[in-house]
Amino acid sequence: MEERDSVAAEKRATFNEVAALYDQARNRYPGRLFEDLFAWTNLPPGARVLEIGAGTGIATLPPAEYGCSVTAIELGAGMAEVARAKLAAYPGVEVVNADFETWEAPEEPYDLVLSATAIHWIDPEVRYSKPAALLREGGYIALLGYKHAVGGDQAFFDRAQQCYEKFMPHSAKGRLAEAGDVNPHVPELAASGYFDEPRMQTCFTEERYDRDGLLGLLATYSDHRLLEAAARERLFACIGALIDNDYNGSIRKRYRNDLIVARKKR
Repeated sequence: MEERDSVAAEKRATFNEVAALYDQARNRYPGRLFEDLFAWTNLPPGARVLEIGAGTGIATLPPAEYGCSVTAIELGAGMAEVARAKLAAYPGVEVVNADFETWEAPEEPYDLVLSATAIHWIDPEVRYSKPAALLREGGYIALLGYKHAVGGDQAFFDRAQQCYEKFMPHSAKGRLAEAGDVNPHVPELAASGYFDEPRMQTCFTEERYDRDGLLGLLATYSDHRLLEAAARERLFACIGALIDNDYNGSIRKRYRNDLIVARKKR
């Protein structure tokens, strides 16, 4: 268990190594999901929002533009620095370089706790109990996330597995998301006992990547960051050659984007 926890902590810290690339390469969440978030929670202007695992501020920007007062917690100093620069025009946003588990929150409660593709990094012991404790009565938790989904240039990704088998053989081929899949955070939230029945919205998007774009994206993935440098270089050369030689220099990747919202139990 300790070894597994150590590996998870190491993965969690890798994003800080490539903060600027992360901000450039990672895709943005569909605006429709934020529209639903604000509608479902009925947040007033100036609402107090706590974001867990803010990264480079990709999901911090929409609440800031909406007029919320946001406290964004980010573990990586480099990621937090990028977020501060991006959000400098919003005086109501504070980016805090800290780990959420030990961060000491102010006494005033929050209207919304938000986490975008980050809640799975938080210690299960406090993953839902601490957000619930920091919310006002009737406040909300909102989880955003995306996964590689079935579709796009599926044949490319199937063929790219040969590159992984050769240069990253310990990696497991993950099952691609589909429309009918149950997001694991839904039953987790329901089972936690702190929130009412979660509500979810799903939409699919498609991104097109050229060679540099896809390899830049892969270079921000934690398991790829932990790969020995020479092996990573060979893996990327293999994938890049496949894009250039067999797919005319670009490929399409489909994503499933989920929004989960749950109200704190009264």
